[in-house]
Amino acid sequence: MNYKYSICYPDKDQIEYFDTPISGNTLLTIAKNYNWLEQLKLSESLDQDKVHYSPSLDFKCINSERSFCLTADFNKNKEMEFSLWYNQPKKVKILFGLLGTSEKMVIDDVWNYNFREAIKYLEHFVDGNYQILEDLYKK
Repeated sequence: MNYKYSICYPDKDQIEYFDTPISGNTLLTIAKNYNWLEQLKLSESLDQDKVHYSPSLDFKCINSERSFCLTADFNKNKEMEFSLWYNQPKKVKILFGLLGTSEKMVIDDVWNYNFREAIKYLEHFVDGNYQILEDLYKK
């Protein structure tokens, strides 16, 4: 499968988009080698009203339209942690179910994951293990 991605920077109001298709292996290399800590420190050094985004990488599967985003932050102990954002197709009720259901893309998020855990879930995304991700968001 092929992916495209975007980067959110704390000090930039524009999201940087990369639309050239990349492989799953390249995607994982980008996430593993991204300067997360440096971007978090930059975010902390800015006046908080000048912070545009938390450091984030968002990866979208071109084939399935699903996306998976890693967003970094410091917890109260100043340790780096991640929130995981998963955009997936879900059946939703139309007009409280009176008009049946429809499938649309829905974003779910979970919080407080360390770097190793975040990368593990990103690997599941790349491997197409969507059920593992869907189960994560049901907790």
